[in-house]
Amino acid sequence: MREIVRSNDPVLISAVEALLAGIDVPVLVADAAISTLEGAIGAFPRRLLVADEDEATARRLLAEAGLGGELVAENRR
Repeated sequence: MREIVRSNDPVLISAVEALLAGIDVPVLVADAAISTLEGAIGAFPRRLLVADEDEATARRLLAEAGLGGELVAENRR
């Protein structure tokens, strides 16, 4: 699994999930439970993970959708 987005923004998380679902790329939202428990202080962002083989496709789609600035740097993984 590869992390592609890390954010506290529920709208962004939902939009990325919808975009990836539209091209049948499964996405795992990690840290959702702890993010909910900690409240609104933003200490624990959610991480969106995709399968290794879907990473390039997911990154390309998000970049084309204007969300390239939200992508986690590839060397940050």
